[in-house]
Amino acid sequence: MRTRSAALLETGLRIVISLNDRQLWLMLGSDTLYSAPVAVSTDSTLEYSGKTWRFETPRGIRSVLAKHENPVWIPPDWHYAEVARDHSLALAAMKRRRTILSDGNWLEVRNDTVGVVDAASREFATLPTNEEIVFDGTLFIPPVSSVNRRIEGELGFHSLDTGDGILLHGTPHKASIGEAATHGCIRLRDEDILWLYQVIPLETQVYIY
Repeated sequence: MRTRSAALLETGLRIVISLNDRQLWLMLGSDTLYSAPVAVSTDSTLEYSGKTWRFETPRGIRSVLAKHENPVWIPPDWHYAEVARDHSLALAAMKRRRTILSDGNWLEVRNDTVGVVDAASREFATLPTNEEIVFDGTLFIPPVSSVNRRIEGELGFHSLDTGDGILLHGTPHKASIGEAATHGCIRLRDEDILWLYQVIPLETQVYIY
C-alpha cells in the first residue's frame, strides 16, 4: 500500500504496475497517458537438484536503468533446472575446459561455442546453439560466456531494464499476457513495450505494488 500511495502522490512521469490487477499505467500527474495488460510472476518456488529458486516480482519503487532493442536472454540456472525437471533429466554445469561424457568423448568450448570432441580423432563438432545440451540423461548448463547460453526472441523486440534481472519486455508467448506466468519480469504485448520504449526516458520511476 505504501508503494501505491507513493505512486498516486507523485506528480512526474512514472510507470505504475498493479500485480493483482496485472495492469500497467503510464501516468503524468493525475493523468493516465497509457495503459496495458501485463503478465506477472507466478509467485512459485522451484526445487531441483538440491537448489531452490523463488519466482516473484518484487514490489517497491524502481527506475529504468537501461533500454534495449532486440534484447538477448541469457537464461539463469533456473531455466535449465525447469527443463531438466520437466524431462526427468539430471542437471550439471559444464566445465570451462572439458566435460567428459560416458563414451569417452567430451564437451568443450571453442570460440565461445560448445561442441563435442571425438576422443579418437580429436575432431571438434559444434552443437546447435538453439537446442539444450543433453547427453547421458543429463542436461548440461553451458557457460555464461558461450553463444549456447544466449536465446534470441524470448524477450520480444524491446525491453526496459530496472536492475536485478527485473525487466519490462515483450514476449512471443502472447497468451500469457494478463496471467501470472513469469519468473519475476513484467511481460507486455510487443506493441505496448514498443510504445513505452519510444516514450520513456532513462531514470523514469517504476512503482510496483
